[in-house]
Amino acid sequence: QVQLVESGGGLVQAGESLRLSCSASGTIFSVTAMAWYRQAPGKQRELVAHITSGGRTKYAVAVQGRFAISRDNTKSTAYLQMNSLKSEDTAVYYCYANYWGDFWGQGTQVTVSS
Repeated sequence: QVQLVESGGGLVQAGESLRLSCSASGTIFSVTAMAWYRQAPGKQRELVAHITSGGRTKYAVAVQGRFAISRDNTKSTAYLQMNSLKSEDTAVYYCYANYWGDFWGQGTQVTVSS
């Protein structure tokens, strides 16, 4: 069973940075595609960033140039570096893994005050 544990959320002011971490277990991490999604109150969950097992990345238009997804296969951990945060980035952020199925973390709250 794949388990994902997020950490690193919190309350910051607009313009500041945060780094989210997602620690995975129960998977061969090096062959697992990873992603970060977010869900703001009253809105649907949306893709923020995705990274393939080979390290190719893609981003939502709203975060391009500000966010960076990365992975450390030696630590079975994916990261989301978030810079120049805006109030509209406020949401619960979820880690996602695709490994013979879809798996989700429990979510971590990111709140950006303006």
